[in-house]
Amino acid sequence: MNNSTIPAGKHNLSIIKWLTYLMFMMFAMTTDAVGEIIKEVMKQFDLSMTAAGLLHYGPMTAIALGGILLGFLADKLGRKKTIIIGLTLFALNSYLFIVGNSFAFFLSLLIVSGVAIGVFKTGALALIGDISKSTTQHTSTMNVVEGFFGVGAIIGTFLVSYLLSKGVEWKWLYVVAATLCVVLIIIALVVKYPQTKKSTEEPINLKRTLKMMKDPYAMGFSMAAFLYVAVESAIYVWMPTLLLKYNGEFIFIATYSLSIFFILRAGGRFLGAWIMSRFNWETALTFFTSAIFICFIISIIGGPEFAVILLPLSGLFMSVLYPTINSKGISCFPKNQHGGVAGVILFFTAAGAALGPLAMGALSDAFAKNAKVGFILATVFAGLLLLGVIFNLIFRPTEQRLQRLNQSEY
Repeated sequence: MNNSTIPAGKHNLSIIKWLTYLMFMMFAMTTDAVGEIIKEVMKQFDLSMTAAGLLHYGPMTAIALGGILLGFLADKLGRKKTIIIGLTLFALNSYLFIVGNSFAFFLSLLIVSGVAIGVFKTGALALIGDISKSTTQHTSTMNVVEGFFGVGAIIGTFLVSYLLSKGVEWKWLYVVAATLCVVLIIIALVVKYPQTKKSTEEPINLKRTLKMMKDPYAMGFSMAAFLYVAVESAIYVWMPTLLLKYNGEFIFIATYSLSIFFILRAGGRFLGAWIMSRFNWETALTFFTSAIFICFIISIIGGPEFAVILLPLSGLFMSVLYPTINSKGISCFPKNQHGGVAGVILFFTAAGAALGPLAMGALSDAFAKNAKVGFILATVFAGLLLLGVIFNLIFRPTEQRLQRLNQSEY
């Protein structure tokens, strides 16, 4: 028997969709505001770029481990229980920010929050498959979900800037996110989720998740996610530092470069939901990845006068990539394995978000804190990603598998 889902009522499905959208928005408020927070922490504790970047590397590593080690919980315990467990841990941990004021304390809390995100995000990603009627709708929905993630990044960055302008510490951002999280927990407790039937008696555990890492489809999309996120995180972690001393005619854009990037990325993802429901996804990925590579390489060659325009603009082209990569990778597996494969892809996603900026920061520190050197490495990552999507466009290795699962699973 093929895996299937028992649908919840139409009203419940609408609530579930909005719950999923708001979950992604909520945790993006904290993770993607880290570039602004790092600038403050470097001044507050007199840290190097590499050391301050631990506020990003630490939680991303924790998300990676949470995804790969605990991703199976979404398939074993069910989406609802997994989401509630993760959200509860995230809320309790975020409220603790108000009781301490040291770098080690903040870093410890961020690592715990990373584990929590790894748990509820894999549950939410698996849930998207349960509420989708086709692999195409899955990709479209994933773009909307990531669009709300982009909105959360804008809100988080704005809140940090607003709090600092009022003389309030940035850590209160986490109290705001925790309060929103409590509301989401209440909603998650009362809503009825679709139930996913098991199509096999194979034990659902960590061993099954690790076995997926031998699958070429899981690893192919995971490596694509790793490279993409390494490129994206270069923007929101180090672009504020790269443009810190810029004094040219586009100073207004430089000042709000990160907000512009997030706005374009969020808007592009909502547009991406429309694009992916109407156009060939392999062609779209190739077009947008090419545009990203061009933005980065011209920024490196042309210098700050070009980077101040092209790096924020790259957010528009990045918008479609991650949700599509993630969706197609998950859709290459039966629904009863969506939690596990989502955990695998999340592991490489978070690893890219941690190791990419870490390597950039270390390389920049080796050249007298010259952030441009780090962006050369990010451009290499963008080039490797482009080669991968061109291969995918020419050989279409997933076409038959996606068609087969679209018929059997949806």
